Amino acid sequence: MGREIIHQPRLAFDGARGFVAGVECDGVYPWLRRRVAELLGPAYGEALADSRRLVLALERDDAPLVEAAKWRVRLEDALRRRPELAPDLLALAADLAFRMTAPRNAAGRG
Repeated sequence: MGREIIHQPRLAFDGARGFVAGVECDGVYPWLRRRVAELLGPAYGEALADSRRLVLALERDDAPLVEAAKWRVRLEDALRRRPELAPDLLALAADLAFRMTAPRNAAGRG
């Protein structure tokens, strides 16, 4: 069985968009912050909290786009330093997408 090839720039882009959507969702955000901190480290969990504050403040209409751009770069850098994170980050992005589309954001799913 061969290894799956993960396109890291695409993963960073998709992950960034998902993270920003997740910070706007009260039912998903606590889970997402915990998982991001577990996977990438506490500094990333804090960065997610900062993104939530900036996006929810709605001081700028483009805040979600700006935060997504920041997250794309953060995730690309993390994957460049630690490429072994790619499968776990891919799984996190898939789980996040499921939670965002599931009824009541599936917050109790672990």
